[in-house]
Amino acid sequence: MDSCVCTAIACQRHGAVNVALMHAMYGQRTEKRERRAFEKIADFYGVRERLVVKLEHFRAIGGSALTDKDIRVPENELGAKGPGGGTIPVTYVPFRNAHFLSVGVSWAEAIGAGAIYIGAVAEDSSGYPDCRPEYYRVFQELIRVGTKPETEIEMVTPVIEMKKSEIVRRGVELGAPLHLTWSCYQGEELACGRCDSCLLRLRAFAEAGIADAIPYRGRAAYRA
Repeated sequence: MDSCVCTAIACQRHGAVNVALMHAMYGQRTEKRERRAFEKIADFYGVRERLVVKLEHFRAIGGSALTDKDIRVPENELGAKGPGGGTIPVTYVPFRNAHFLSVGVSWAEAIGAGAIYIGAVAEDSSGYPDCRPEYYRVFQELIRVGTKPETEIEMVTPVIEMKKSEIVRRGVELGAPLHLTWSCYQGEELACGRCDSCLLRLRAFAEAGIADAIPYRGRAAYRA
């Protein structure tokens, strides 16, 4: 959902014809469903230039409930803590966004893109460390020192300080196809309605006063 609204913002600012979309398959539980959502959203905006990458090493690395089936995805535990009572939930994929951004920077430099948009959210989210504003400020400097002298790529995080409900409202204002998005960590046909991501999404739609059109198996805590 966040990436979809991010795409809508990029298309509004630059025109869909000037937007290229990247999707990462990293061994997540809902890998096939997320890929389907990506293609439908890209079709909606008529984006032809697409890159799909497979980062299969995440499954071997493990350490996350999203990539390791031996680690249970928490249900009905919004803000559930990680191993040992830490503040980072078990659904955090270690340093994942750096891998995404590294591929994105390589592609952006190769095709001459001037900006990379990413739908990271710091406010009202799961508290992943690679979604903090300072993370992207540092990555901007990494882009500067790690690319060709003439390369200029701006790191853009348009929804990072928004609440989830604000992202929903912004998406509706822009006509973003929120009905094509997928947030669930464990369901591929019906969203579970119980994982951290589903609960955040359901709360956002409820607070925004807008009905969520995707199918759910159950809605444990929030109803739009």
